Amino acid sequence: MSLPGSWFLILAALLFGIGAFGLLIRRNVLIMFMCVELMLNAANLTFVTFSRMLGDIAGQSAVFFVLVVAAAEVVVGLGIVVAIFRRRTTAIADDLSSMKD
Repeated sequence: MSLPGSWFLILAALLFGIGAFGLLIRRNVLIMFMCVELMLNAANLTFVTFSRMLGDIAGQSAVFFVLVVAAAEVVVGLGIVVAIFRRRTTAIADDLSSMKD
């Protein structure tokens, strides 16, 4: 049994919406990073779905580039979060302005 591509696109849209909503609502930096990762995975799902629907491997190869960007985002983001944790006990997005000092 094979599901139609529209189901995967609807799932990707829901995942992206949940990630965008979480990114806009939450202030904890770690939660915000998880929401960005959720949004990137939703984009990966759309790439793979369209790649499968069109019978082309270009979408699947684009997923690897998105994963590289996500890994770089995690490395840089966690470095910033660790720097915030060294100065303060919490990692709230509003604390990023304290990094100017």
